[in-house]
Amino acid sequence: MVDHSSQNADKLLGVLVVTLIFSVMNGTMFNVALPEIGKEFNLVPSEVSWIMTSYMVVYAVGSIVMGKLADKYRLKDLLTYGLLIFALGSLLGLLATEYWVIILGRVIQAAGASVLPATAMIIPVRYFAPEKRGRALGTSAVGLALGNALGPVAAGLITSFGSWRLMFVLSLLPLLTLPFFRKYLDNAKGKAGRIDILGGGLLAVSVAFFLLAITQMQVLLFLGGFATLAFFILRIRKATEPFIKPTLFKNKNFSIGLLLAFMTTAMSFSMTFMTPQFLSVVNGLTPSNIGFVLVPAAIASAIMGRKGGRVADTRGNFALVFIASVFIFLAFSLLSTFIGISAFVIALILIFGNVGQTFMQISMSNTISQTLSKEETGVGMGLLSMINFISGAMAMSVVGKLLDKGSTSLKLNPFVANEAANMYSNIFGVMSLLILFVVVLYRFQFGTGVSTLNMTSKGNKNL
Repeated sequence: MVDHSSQNADKLLGVLVVTLIFSVMNGTMFNVALPEIGKEFNLVPSEVSWIMTSYMVVYAVGSIVMGKLADKYRLKDLLTYGLLIFALGSLLGLLATEYWVIILGRVIQAAGASVLPATAMIIPVRYFAPEKRGRALGTSAVGLALGNALGPVAAGLITSFGSWRLMFVLSLLPLLTLPFFRKYLDNAKGKAGRIDILGGGLLAVSVAFFLLAITQMQVLLFLGGFATLAFFILRIRKATEPFIKPTLFKNKNFSIGLLLAFMTTAMSFSMTFMTPQFLSVVNGLTPSNIGFVLVPAAIASAIMGRKGGRVADTRGNFALVFIASVFIFLAFSLLSTFIGISAFVIALILIFGNVGQTFMQISMSNTISQTLSKEETGVGMGLLSMINFISGAMAMSVVGKLLDKGSTSLKLNPFVANEAANMYSNIFGVMSLLILFVVVLYRFQFGTGVSTLNMTSKGNKNL
C-alpha cells in the first residue's frame, strides 16, 4: 500500500505542516478582526458573523466532497485547484470595497481550502506505513497547533498596526507551497467511475442546513436538514455507485470511531470557546493579555504532537487515548474547581488541556484511518472532517446559549467561590465526566492492543 520513499514522504509532510499553519491562521484570524470590520461597514454582530459562518459552512461541506474526489482523482490535481481557488478568494477579499464581496471572497476561500482537511489525513495514511502513521498524524497536528497559536497573535498585530485587509495578504502565502506539493505528490489516482453528484449534492445541502440551523437557531433550517438527510439516505440505498456506500456505516469500528470523535471534538471546541470568555468575564483580562495566556498551551501542543504520534506507533492508540484522557480530565477538573484563579495558573492548566486534546485528535484520526480500506480512505476521512465541523459548531452554539443566561445559582462543584464562575465551572465539570465515558467506550470497542491493523476486517464482520 505504501511504496513512497521515506525521504519524499517526510518532505511532503513538512510542506503540509507549513500549509496547515497558514490555513488554520486564516480560519482563526478573522475572529479577532470582526469588530473592526463591523465598524467599517456599519454592521450589527449578527451581520458581521457571516464572515465566519459562511466560511465554516462551505469548508465543512467541501471537506467531504474533496475527500470523495480524492478517492477518484489525483490528490496533486485537487490540491492545485484548491490552492488556486483559495488564493483567488483571498485576492477578492483584499480588493473588496463592499461587504458582500468580502463574504464572497470568504466563500471562495473556503471552497479552495476545503481540500486541506482531507489532505491532512490522507497524506499520513497513504504515504506512511501503518507503524509510522501516528508520528505522521502527530506532525500534521503540529501545523494545526501552531496555526491556532499564531492566528490570534497575527490578527492582533495586523489590526493594531495596519488594516484588517492585510490578513487576506497573509492568506495568499499557502500558494507558495503548491510547487512543492506538485513535486512530492505522486500521480496515483483511485478507481475510475462516476461520481454520484445528486447524492453529494443532497449531503452538502443537508450539512449546510444543519450548520446554519445550529448557528442561527432556526427550526425550519433543522427541518430542512432532516428532510434532505432522509433523501440522501434513500439515494445512497438506491444508487448503483452511491456517494457514500451504506456498508461504510455498517462497519461498527468506523461508526463508533466517528461517535467518539464527535464527542471529543465537541469538548475541544467548548474549551477553546469558553477560555477567552471566562478570562475576560471572571479574571478581567484584556484581549492582549488573554492572548498571552493562551499561547503557552498552543506551543506545548506543537512541541508534543510528534511525541504523541510516536506513543501511538510504539504502544498503540489506546495508550495515547488513555494519556490524553488523563490530561483532559485534569484540565477540566482543575478549571471547574479553580476557575478565576491567577492567570498564570490558568495558563499552566490549559497546557494539560491543549496537549490532551492534541493527543486525542491524533489517536482518533489514527484509529479511524485503520478501520478503512484503501478505497474508502478519502471519503472516510472526509466524513471525519465533516463530523468535526458539525460537532464544533453544535458545541459552540450550545455553550454560547448556556453562557448567555449569565450567572446561575446552581453549583455542581462545591469548591467554586465566585458565583460569576458557576456556569463555566458546571460545564467543565460535566465535560470531565464525559471524557471518562469516552475512554471507557474506546477501551470496550477497540481494546488496548499495540496494533489495530485488523480493525477493518473486524469491523466488517458485523456487516
